[in-house]
Amino acid sequence: MAAVTAVTAPYGLRFDAGRICLDLLATAHPGEHLGSLPALRAWITGAHLVPPGTSLTHADASWPPRFRELRYAIDRLVRTQLAAGTVDTRPCDLALARVNALARPAPPAPRAVRGGDGTLVRVLDGPPGCTALLAAVARDAVDLLTDPVTRSALRQCAGDNCPIVYLDTSRGRRRRWCSSEVCGNRERVARHRRRVARARAGR
Repeated sequence: MAAVTAVTAPYGLRFDAGRICLDLLATAHPGEHLGSLPALRAWITGAHLVPPGTSLTHADASWPPRFRELRYAIDRLVRTQLAAGTVDTRPCDLALARVNALARPAPPAPRAVRGGDGTLVRVLDGPPGCTALLAAVARDAVDLLTDPVTRSALRQCAGDNCPIVYLDTSRGRRRRWCSSEVCGNRERVARHRRRVARARAGR
């Protein structure tokens, strides 16, 4: 099984969950990573919601709470999916309605332009608005949750006290951790300590 490494960025952001909407969920662990506008700008860029070099200077203080609201709604839906058949899904109807509403507007419109070397590069047709960016993330969540094959690959990290949800695309669907570098390494260290403790106890 191939190791999955954590793709980290400033502000403790990670981009290794396999989908944009799941990377958004990871911004709540182990603490709040979207508590400031610079952190949100870094997440938008790191999640590739905008092409490299896109200016986000027009973003204002209203943006982080709106992304956190979407994160909460997606989290409710994803965790209900993980517990499918064991929980009452009706309390998630409000979260579903909110995600659907946020997915309705058009996402940022791309266009192709000539780069410095003459090749075509992708840019956005104007500064991306918060509503359009939220729509891109919400649509990703809708696509994920309505595709039976992709939805069946949802997993929660097996690491102690790790709530991160990821898409298991490994061969045989045997991935256990959100990252082999983070939770996987912690588990290996813990296993080693248990072996050493048992060996000492057996002397």
